[in-house]
Amino acid sequence: MALTKATSRTFSVLVPALAATLGLATLTAPAAQAEDQPQSWTVSQPLASGQALTATVALNASGELSLGVRRGSTTVLEPAPVGLVTSQADLSTGLRPTGRSDKLVEETYQATTGKRLKRSTSMNETRLSFTGAHDTPIDLVVRVSDDGVAYRYDLPTTTSGTVSQEKSAFQLPANATAWLTKYGVNHEEHHTETTAVNAATGSFGYPALFHVQDSYVLLSESGVNGSYAGSQLAHTSGSNRYTLKLSDDDVDINGPLTTPWRAAIVGDLASVTESTFTDDIAPASRISDTSWIKPGKVAWSWLAGGHSVQASLAAQQSFVDYSAQHGWEYSLVDDGWKGQTWMPDLVRYGAQRGVKIMAWIHWTDLDTEAERDTVLTQMNEWGVSGLKIDFMDSESQSRFQWYDEILKATAEHKLMVNFHGSTIPNGIQRTWPHVITLEAVRGAEYGGSHSLTDLTTNPFTRNVVGSMDYTPMDFQQGGHTNSEAAELALSVVYESGFQNLAGTLSAYRARPEVERFLEQVPTVWNDSKLVSGLPGQGATFARRSANRWFLGSISSGGAHTEQVPLGFLGGGEWLVETVRDGSDGLVRESHTVKRSDTLSVPVPANGGFVAIACHAKPGQTTCDKAVDGLPPASFTLTPDKVEIEPGATAEVKGRFTVDSQVPVTDVSITADAPAGWTITGTGTSADSLAEGEALTPTWTITAPADATVNTGTDVSLTATYSVERKGKDATLTKESKLRLFVPEPGVDYVSALPFAAESNGWGPVERDTSNGENSRGDGSPMQIAGDRYYKGLGTHASSSVSVQLDGRYTRFITQVGVDDEVGSNGAVAFEVVADGKVIATTPVLTGDDQALTIDVDVTSAQQLTLRVTDGGNGINHDHADWANARLVLAG
Repeated sequence: MALTKATSRTFSVLVPALAATLGLATLTAPAAQAEDQPQSWTVSQPLASGQALTATVALNASGELSLGVRRGSTTVLEPAPVGLVTSQADLSTGLRPTGRSDKLVEETYQATTGKRLKRSTSMNETRLSFTGAHDTPIDLVVRVSDDGVAYRYDLPTTTSGTVSQEKSAFQLPANATAWLTKYGVNHEEHHTETTAVNAATGSFGYPALFHVQDSYVLLSESGVNGSYAGSQLAHTSGSNRYTLKLSDDDVDINGPLTTPWRAAIVGDLASVTESTFTDDIAPASRISDTSWIKPGKVAWSWLAGGHSVQASLAAQQSFVDYSAQHGWEYSLVDDGWKGQTWMPDLVRYGAQRGVKIMAWIHWTDLDTEAERDTVLTQMNEWGVSGLKIDFMDSESQSRFQWYDEILKATAEHKLMVNFHGSTIPNGIQRTWPHVITLEAVRGAEYGGSHSLTDLTTNPFTRNVVGSMDYTPMDFQQGGHTNSEAAELALSVVYESGFQNLAGTLSAYRARPEVERFLEQVPTVWNDSKLVSGLPGQGATFARRSANRWFLGSISSGGAHTEQVPLGFLGGGEWLVETVRDGSDGLVRESHTVKRSDTLSVPVPANGGFVAIACHAKPGQTTCDKAVDGLPPASFTLTPDKVEIEPGATAEVKGRFTVDSQVPVTDVSITADAPAGWTITGTGTSADSLAEGEALTPTWTITAPADATVNTGTDVSLTATYSVERKGKDATLTKESKLRLFVPEPGVDYVSALPFAAESNGWGPVERDTSNGENSRGDGSPMQIAGDRYYKGLGTHASSSVSVQLDGRYTRFITQVGVDDEVGSNGAVAFEVVADGKVIATTPVLTGDDQALTIDVDVTSAQQLTLRVTDGGNGINHDHADWANARLVLAG
């Protein structure tokens, strides 16, 4: 992996008052200045104007530093302490100035995602050098641009020891309005509106927003890596000072130390919201060839059924089909796929349809170098395009050292990254541009009843500093506080290079205007403008992609008419298509406007709208561009589960259709018969199928005469067909699974009997699958210690299932264990009860144990109860299988 640097120019600049007597690079304090007298230095933005930013660093008589910031004549940050305390020296007091150097930093760079792809910045940088205790040198480096002030510390000669405290602080005017989030390691807390002085005692996370007279100040950090730790803002109620608190009590120093930037984005609300300052001050990109980095829309199925949907190849293929139909670039398989063997099949399935696959993984599976090499190599071999890495939940130095390693490793393997349970963006997307988005927000997974304060404050806080994976479009979740048009608007208002869309397929299909807009809206932007809004009240954004503008507007409060000035448009006439809330669903309307006009859109309480604007041309009726989607196919089997005794036969019918307005050709369906089985079919091919036509084959299936009872197999039936795409024939496949099972004569399977009573620790008891989520039938195939079972009960501790026997059976037989889907987790014990008497128990079994066989006499028993209890460590992951649970009939 080659290294690259941003295009930049650096100039040494003289301090005018000293230029006649001091050298270019280092400007020392005048000899006549006594060391114990207060001193100060100022740094202003380049090309300073009336509202220019100026940082003032002051050194008092005790050798203590402070830094304050003015915007024009307004003090936006009052003087507050700066300094470090290390194990070798207290560098927050007794400091003596030894020099100053100044330079102009001008850089241009290309981003892969964000508010705008082409970036440029111009900053004045001043390095103030001091010595402290034991003649230990420390440099304070200050940068000022037209939209921000940042500082950091350099310890050029301190190569070991620890940083025990950073004395950095920000002091706001006491009456400044504040929008804050309580600090949490995953940054998923609610926003609170308060004032700088009245905020509660405790720690607050970045970014923190303050309103000071006609200015806004957003506090954050940038350039955090494994040489340091993350930080938070500690506050005591009644104080207007926010002190920086490190995530570690002691931060190890390993070589000359450069700390992260302490950053304040400053300006009017639009300037702060549109700023890229935390990226501008971050280290330049470490990746020279970014051609493989491709943001896009992602089908995210987690809120369509949780783990069970992630464990189902058929379900994942349906999301791939939908993505292919609507031009979405990716589909993400979340937590639940581990233990399945079909990931390479899904990648191939997606590749046929132009849809790439992303995969979820827990960060601990990538903890060591050996694990990273194994897992990332496997992902490359499968053809996975990127990873959603989850649950880091720490901002310690050791965790940032892990970030350093995983960022380098994923870049080397050309795997894009979406971090969840993570730190905030801190310039990481500039340094490592394959990081397409990060969570660090209270997202849609928390349920439909989202805080309107959060929804309308995120654009001005969290999303300012980098891409934000909120996962919008969860229309299927009940209790939404915002309107449907406002939810749709989040696809524009919230910037995320991977826009992980959280709806179910049925929810999308019930909303054609949602489908149409999501087909059109991109995830990367050439420009972004805040048109109007206030934190906690609403936001209207205009974002440009090529020659089209996309508008998104959200609001909190009563019904009103949103007035949108269109000055961001170019000259001439423009066609604007809006989608807003109507009395009976979403409504699309067209307008012809000029940049001097104001667009008026009625919105309901807590409502919003979206719009697309394009240059108006004679006869043009829409701004939509053609979407090169593939028609979805359907292939069903009736029945799809068949029980066949040894040597017997069964019949299965199929139905294959393609929802295409153009004929599909060369249709054929093949069956992959297991060893010893025979499958013969009729009507399995067609030269072409027109719209509405179906292929309806029939298969006769014969089991081997020596088939082993209580075993099963899955048969793949694959339809192959061709459809025109981009002027060429694309050959596609659609697979359907047929489950075959050889039953044992003279038994009844418990899963086929009615339950007299049932209780379960999570969701319902499942028949013939492992424990699923909250709905019946959403479990996965049962598997214990690598062995697959086709009959049984899937339960979750603590559980109890009762069935009536009425004296009809002589024995109860089953294999029990923890399902493989939870890995080595889980700890349970099994208990069999007949007519209230315990007749069999097991020791505690975990995910590392083999299945145990239970075979007990139930002669004359009237009722059988199967219980699972927790193994003593809590019920998390306690997925317990009663595999092949069966009752031997009497006589």
